[in-house]
Amino acid sequence: MRTRGIARAAEVLGEQRLVVLPTDSVYGLAADAFSREGVHALQRARGQGSGPPPPVFVPRPRTLDGLASGVSQMVRALSECFWPGPLSLLCLAQPTLDWGLDSNTVLLRMPLHPVALELLDRTGPLAVTSATRVGGPPCLMIDDAQYDFGDDVEVYLDAGPLSGGLASTVVDGTGEVPRVLRAGALSLEELRAVVPEVLGLGDAAGEAPRQAASDRQAGSDRQTTGESGS
Repeated sequence: MRTRGIARAAEVLGEQRLVVLPTDSVYGLAADAFSREGVHALQRARGQGSGPPPPVFVPRPRTLDGLASGVSQMVRALSECFWPGPLSLLCLAQPTLDWGLDSNTVLLRMPLHPVALELLDRTGPLAVTSATRVGGPPCLMIDDAQYDFGDDVEVYLDAGPLSGGLASTVVDGTGEVPRVLRAGALSLEELRAVVPEVLGLGDAAGEAPRQAASDRQAGSDRQTTGESGS
């Protein structure tokens, strides 16, 4: 049943139509990221008009280089550590790609749900946003998505009730140093454990690197003190 549903969803997406799929914590509304018609249908279904471009889900970390340009080693390290998972990375879009997103940036994420990943493995990148009308609550049940979208969506992939919880943490990777744009499921401490230079919401440029150096020195001082007292 699951295999047939995913196969049908991949076929529908290739025809520039819409699918509802499970993500890490909520249901999402998906279209082919490379189809202008599909992305605009997604935006119309949600009632958002043109609006900002939706995030793009990818099937694997190495897809980052195919979709984004100027990816720094710091951004790459974050993707390799936290994908799949609740990390969204704002990147400069590859200029050679014919995006249906009308933007020179793209928000990329690799979700942590087996159904979503299996579908992405068949389709490639998908534009995905919350499966709810603009301003509505997060969609945790497939019945709620069906109530909202009805025949506007061709395939609904039912994975049962989802957990909800915090949204993904959004990190801006377009600058010299990654910066948190939205706090979420991944804490700043978790990000800095991988890339100490990551700037928090209120940090000024250069603050995180100085703090990271201070933390490393403090750790070294504590280690030295411990050794001398043993």
